Amino acid sequence: MPAKFELIAPCFFGCESTAKFELTRIGAENIRVDDGRLSFAGGAEMIAAANLNLRTVERVMLLLARYRAATFDDLFDGVYDIPWEELLPADAAFPVTGSSLNSQLSSVPACQSIIKKAVVKRLMAKHHTSVLPETGAEYKIRFMLRKDQCEIMLDTTGDGLHKRGYRRNAMEAPIRETLAATIADLGRVRRDSLVEDPFCGSGTLLIEAAQKAMNIAPGLKRRFAAERYGFVPAAIWAEQRQKALAEAKLDVGFGAFGYDIDPAAVALANANAKLAGVEKRCHFEVADVADFAAKQEAIVLTNPPYGERMSTIEGAAKLARTLGRQMEAHPCAGVYAITADMDFETHYGKRANKRRKMYNGMIPCQLYMYYSAPKLEHTAKPMPKSGFDGKRRFEKKDCSCFSTLIRNVD
Repeated sequence: MPAKFELIAPCFFGCESTAKFELTRIGAENIRVDDGRLSFAGGAEMIAAANLNLRTVERVMLLLARYRAATFDDLFDGVYDIPWEELLPADAAFPVTGSSLNSQLSSVPACQSIIKKAVVKRLMAKHHTSVLPETGAEYKIRFMLRKDQCEIMLDTTGDGLHKRGYRRNAMEAPIRETLAATIADLGRVRRDSLVEDPFCGSGTLLIEAAQKAMNIAPGLKRRFAAERYGFVPAAIWAEQRQKALAEAKLDVGFGAFGYDIDPAAVALANANAKLAGVEKRCHFEVADVADFAAKQEAIVLTNPPYGERMSTIEGAAKLARTLGRQMEAHPCAGVYAITADMDFETHYGKRANKRRKMYNGMIPCQLYMYYSAPKLEHTAKPMPKSGFDGKRRFEKKDCSCFSTLIRNVD
């Protein structure tokens, strides 16, 4: 068993820079950033620390092998060479999932079968048994084939990291917690920030901003797959949880106020804030965006209704115009609005200082950033009339080759 592992953390496009900062902060080594994922190194304690503390990645996986696999024999041999007996006990359950793109081995079910067979053969030989009951802890094996290059990984997370444990229910088309945390970082939310959201929905943006400001580790209220893995001792998980609890800053000056026209959404947001442990910092009320008056010092983080949350495009455009008017009448420290509406700037009535291409789940979006810019800074160019229109899904040229790792397949 190596003292240090190579780990992979897939994320959505637009979240990489924030995720890199998070990895640096928890002491990860050899950090490398690619589109849609980060790789890094660390020991067993890093597996626990990454799962507990990372806000903006979707899962943490242990890379076991990387090799060329143009034939089923290549695939089998590469998997068989992995020392599975050091990782999996004889009673382990080990489902296999994965994906293949632009590879000669294009059949995912066939690849699953070959990988499973190779693991079975190795475990039987090394554990000196003819029976593998698979009645013990579950070890999820994931594979990825890209242009005949194969990666074999062991999932240490389980349910995706966006599942924090505080959101029991959500409104239509909710924003992912990992994306909300990225937006809070890009909005420069600090310990003493005042944050507002006129379209709060189930409260995710403000709850994530509050947890960031208070340095509450996002994984404290949930469990992880690797907590059942013998090579990550329970003492390490206990130590890392205690460390995360000790680093929380509960006495900060942060405050957040969210508003929504739907009483059910407001009730849900208040319930979620309580479950997340930030109910004293986050306050949600029923209110119309037409009455929204941001405080001068406030940072506005918002996800204006569009697509599934609106019955018509015209209705979404009207809300964007109303928001623009209210922000013009009540300027604040900054506005960070994420939406799939390509014409948001036109409806809002002002060109953004910056834009960032992002994804909410599998929906392509733009984050529009408005703030007091230095004199030499140029505002963003107008959106093209093709590209992100909020109506299409992924195309191969847009999607990260790690999207199948990000999707929750549990």
